[in-house]
This record gives sequence, structure tokens and C-alpha cells, in this order.
Amino acid sequence: MSGGHFDYKQYDIFEIAREIERLIKFNNADGVSEWGQRNGRDYSDETITKFKIAVDILSQAAIMAQRIDWLVCGDDGEETFHRCWDEDLKNLLAGDL
Repeated sequence: MSGGHFDYKQYDIFEIAREIERLIKFNNADGVSEWGQRNGRDYSDETITKFKIAVDILSQAAIMAQRIDWLVCGDDGEETFHRCWDEDLKNLLAGDL
């Protein structure tokens, strides 16, 4: 496995972003959890907007950490680092990641 400079914590950042996406998706969900709590949180549109901003920033941060990790661990050279940094961020913004 490649990298490891950050002890693979960049994947934790990705997972936080995915969990916030789940919170957004199920914000207005009906139903009850196994503990008897309502599934939806009913956060305001303003709050959900900020959640979406957080998802974007965290996803970018995870990509950046991954690229830096691979560079400093010698998996990528600087040319690859710059090319993949740009490609990964472009793909993220296009919704392809």
C-alpha cells in the first residue's frame, strides 16, 4: 500500500465528509431508529448549506493530504504530484470522485 506519512488519516477526512453527506441526505427522513429516535434531524436550509460547504472543503482537504502523502513517501514525483493534484480537484468539482 502506498503512502503512510500521515498514518492514512486522510481516509478519516474522507469518511467525515461522507458522514456529513449522509446527514444531509437523511435530514428530513421519517422513521425511527432502533433507539426510538427520529431518523431526520430537520436542520434548517441555512445549516444544510453550511454542511454542504463543509463536505466540499473536507473532500478537497482529503485529496490534498493524499497527494502530499504520496509525494513525501516517494510514491509520486513532483510532476505527478502537480498533475494529479489538479486532476483530482477538477474531478471532485465535476462530481467524478
